[in-house]
Amino acid sequence: MDQITPRLTQAAVWTPDGIDIQTLEIPELAPGDVLVEVALATVCGSDLHTVTGRRPAACPSVLGHEAVGTVVAVGDDASASVGDRVVWSVTVPCGRCARCASGFTAKCVDVRKVGHESAVGEWALSGSYARHIVLPKGTAIAPVPKTMPDAVAAPAACATATVMAALQAAGDLAGRRVLIYGAGMLGITAAAASAHRGAVSVFVVDHNPQRQSHARAFGAIDDDDQFVDVAIDFTGAAAAVQAALGRLDTGGRLVLAGSVTPGPPITVDPERVVRGWLTITGVHNYEPHHLTQAVDFLHTTGDRYPWAELVDAPVPLTELARVLVPTRPGILRASVAPGAS
Repeated sequence: MDQITPRLTQAAVWTPDGIDIQTLEIPELAPGDVLVEVALATVCGSDLHTVTGRRPAACPSVLGHEAVGTVVAVGDDASASVGDRVVWSVTVPCGRCARCASGFTAKCVDVRKVGHESAVGEWALSGSYARHIVLPKGTAIAPVPKTMPDAVAAPAACATATVMAALQAAGDLAGRRVLIYGAGMLGITAAAASAHRGAVSVFVVDHNPQRQSHARAFGAIDDDDQFVDVAIDFTGAAAAVQAALGRLDTGGRLVLAGSVTPGPPITVDPERVVRGWLTITGVHNYEPHHLTQAVDFLHTTGDRYPWAELVDAPVPLTELARVLVPTRPGILRASVAPGAS
């Protein structure tokens, strides 16, 4: 398919004074680069943490890392073709360091991240809150079925793929009792994925009763304080982590995925860990195969769970500032359609 690379694009640039809609130049694509026209971008919690000062980030920058779009131009030897409908990874590893060689590309020593780079650096169009995004060589890209709605596909790039990584760390869930702390986008997705993988029971705990009730539509049941085989925390709250550890039965496994900012320590009794054969592990970011698993999972369960209902109707790029705020409990993701007028 012929490609015509646009020269300019619009982007919502996060500055010290707020969101500024700017016209940016699209660079010449290097070998392996992919240019995507963004159809829909969802607002992840980490973006909210960035704009509220809870998370350090480059400024100015183009934020946004959960999105779906169509490839409109490629560099030589790119991993995608013009016309492909795709989602893409949050991380861009170097592929050469010891961590990459050992399979931890998400924790690459020189990792770059979509939606986290400086808008005045070499990769200005790194975020999804723009008409176009440049995906450098090394970015994992996954095709999206044409029948999958944008609102379902976009969260695959962060929330769903992170859940896939957390469930891999949790191990085989068939016949297991699973406890999930946090009924945000990740917690609700994890509930559905745990049920899909054969968990005998999936309990969800959230301080917001409306969110906890909402989780029932995605495979969760009300918590009954029994011991569990697997506990997964997406809240990052020390109290939740401590409570999750206390709920593990013999051979239980605790997966921590929400503790991404400094917090108070928890108490771990080494004797209980030893005598109970307990495992405590953490997950941060995800690997390329988790992105593919995320798309497959959403496609397979599209008729079973109302995924699109978790995402609010999109606003145009010019109204991004209005939706960079916490959403209603039943709507877990705001969204932006960069091409909308």
